[in-house]
Amino acid sequence: QVQLVESGGGLVQAGGSLKLSCAASGRTFSTAMTWFRQAPGKEREFVAGISWGGGITDYADSVKGRFTISRDNAKNTVYLQMNSLKPEDTAVYYCAAPATRGLPTHSAPDYDYWGQGTQVTVSS
Repeated sequence: QVQLVESGGGLVQAGGSLKLSCAASGRTFSTAMTWFRQAPGKEREFVAGISWGGGITDYADSVKGRFTISRDNAKNTVYLQMNSLKPEDTAVYYCAAPATRGLPTHSAPDYDYWGQGTQVTVSS
């Protein structure tokens, strides 16, 4: 059974940092891995994505320069380092993986596997 399990969310003050992790089990993801987020009353949106080899990364404009995505394929884990957090970053953050695609896309329907989400709350 394929599972993606996120961890590392929590409550932090504006300007602070958090590091999210997403551990995959049940198969080796030789594919892109991506983070999405969803705030209350809003659509799920792309945050950051990384290619299988890690050589290609992509970020939403709203997080460029503040967030960094990385992966450790030996551990089947992807990370999201979030710095200079803002209240508007408050959301449930989801890890997602496609079945076969090697490059990240911004479209949620392109992803076949999803984690359960981890809450990130940034206070002002």
